[in-house]
Amino acid sequence: MTQVKFTSRADAVFEKLENDILTGVYKKGDVITETEISNALSVSRTPVREAIRRLEQEDLLKEIPKGHVVVGISPEDILDIYDIRIKIEGDATMRCVENITEEELNKMREAVELQEFYTLKNYADKLKGTDSVFHDLIYKNSGSEIYQSILSTLHRKVQLCRKTSFSGSDRANEAVIEHREILTAIEKRDGLLAKELMIKHITNAKKNIEKLK
Repeated sequence: MTQVKFTSRADAVFEKLENDILTGVYKKGDVITETEISNALSVSRTPVREAIRRLEQEDLLKEIPKGHVVVGISPEDILDIYDIRIKIEGDATMRCVENITEEELNKMREAVELQEFYTLKNYADKLKGTDSVFHDLIYKNSGSEIYQSILSTLHRKVQLCRKTSFSGSDRANEAVIEHREILTAIEKRDGLLAKELMIKHITNAKKNIEKLK
């Protein structure tokens, strides 16, 4: 039981710090310490130390004599992430077609319907959430823990620029249409078409980010 509680706290601290780094709460070059984070989150230094170690592995933090400096994600890193996703997320989508159950498909339908609703209301924050749900369902149902782990990490790392992207109504409308097309291909169990549409979707997202630079 003790190990479960520790893991839960370490995960919570990790998710909090990762989100704060990716959304700009902590800027590139900011210095943080175990003591500072421990006090701010009212947890012991042990889970903080574990969370910081994981953030170092993701190259979001770097150890320095006075603590850890925020590395963050550069514009070049973001474009590299999109290039990697273009290369492998289509394959994950094709695998999803082969593995997804009707129950999981219903979750995907609900995510797309919510995204269509939030697009009409221009709710950028909620759009980001439903976008994440849609892609996470594809990763989860790829049948591969490796695909899921890699793609989930990459997807989280671009969440700040995704929020900016969704703040523009044109891209938000395009994205939800593309999601609907991908969902339809998955429903028809057309793996090759689903893969093609996913590659197109991520390529369009990358082009939009390049326009915003």
